[in-house]
Amino acid sequence: MVARIYRPAKTAMQSGKAKTHRWVLDFEPEVAKSVEPLMGYTSSSDMKQQVRLYFDTQEEAVAYAKRHSIPHRIEKSRDRVVRGSAYADNFRFNRVAPWTH
Repeated sequence: MVARIYRPAKTAMQSGKAKTHRWVLDFEPEVAKSVEPLMGYTSSSDMKQQVRLYFDTQEEAVAYAKRHSIPHRIEKSRDRVVRGSAYADNFRFNRVAPWTH
């Protein structure tokens, strides 16, 4: 029962950074998921997969895991690198690739 502590990245469907500032504690699966043969539903007997705890800081999440004797692993978050560009750069003369239609 190893817990994973991380800060989630933004989803591909959003342009803002909503729900990316809090830290999350998730439990890793202990039992593999199985497929029910009749209907094809995926299920698992591991109830800890359904638990997801949110914390404001990484230190709070680590303190919670230590207080409850939960072995944990911290995943460092990688911040997105935003390169500035202007619309006029599409029409400059020294482009790497030629601009065509």
